[in-house]
Amino acid sequence: MAQQTALADIHDEGGPKPDSAVVRDALGVGVAVGLSGFAFGVTSAGSGLGLLQTCALSLLVFTGASQFALVGALAAGGNPLTAAAGAFFLGVRNAFYGLRLSQVLALPRAVRPFAAQWVIDETTAVTLAQPTRRAARIGFTVTGLSLYVLWNLTTLLGALGAKAVGNTDAWGLDAAGPAVFLALLAPMLKTTTDRAVAALAVLLGLGLLPVLPAGVPVLVAALAAPAALFVSGSRSGRDRTRDEAPEETR
Repeated sequence: MAQQTALADIHDEGGPKPDSAVVRDALGVGVAVGLSGFAFGVTSAGSGLGLLQTCALSLLVFTGASQFALVGALAAGGNPLTAAAGAFFLGVRNAFYGLRLSQVLALPRAVRPFAAQWVIDETTAVTLAQPTRRAARIGFTVTGLSLYVLWNLTTLLGALGAKAVGNTDAWGLDAAGPAVFLALLAPMLKTTTDRAVAALAVLLGLGLLPVLPAGVPVLVAALAAPAALFVSGSRSGRDRTRDEAPEETR
């Protein structure tokens, strides 16, 4: 029975993964993305937020894209309520991540409210890339802990050193987080449907970015998944019908 349980815990694509390898990969993501908190600290301070406000955003919100969307809108002179709404819509995706991770991690109920704080792009990517539940839990914990600590520390340093750094766009620090996430996502696009969903999502997100409020293009881009699956399902249905049709009707 124990052997069957262990085998059931292993995904089809591979066997157990050494804990040390999971920790190494998770730390790599946590450190790489955590350093971009410095860019957020600088950007937030430049938008007019105080040191405590900047640090509170990283401690309580802890989702980089939403944080950057908020301070970016404020820096551009946007209404605070509009800026907050855009950041909220951008963060909605984490709720969908949580639905998937709750099945993969199967954490005790008492732990789930605390783990929810770490449900973000990077922890989701690392967790779903693991072949077993044990590896998934280790990957989620190490990525979440290292990223949370380093992100908040570098946010503080960035806010304190904002005047010395100047324009963060010139340094390209704000691109570190998205670059790491794309590097994690790319190997997971194994099928034609996966690549079609990704390509359509990119086109929708970038195409609607200039005309829709911050955060909304991301939600619209999510429609790429059901659209691609519908087309793929329709094509499979037609192929199945053609294969099952009598020879004389072809």
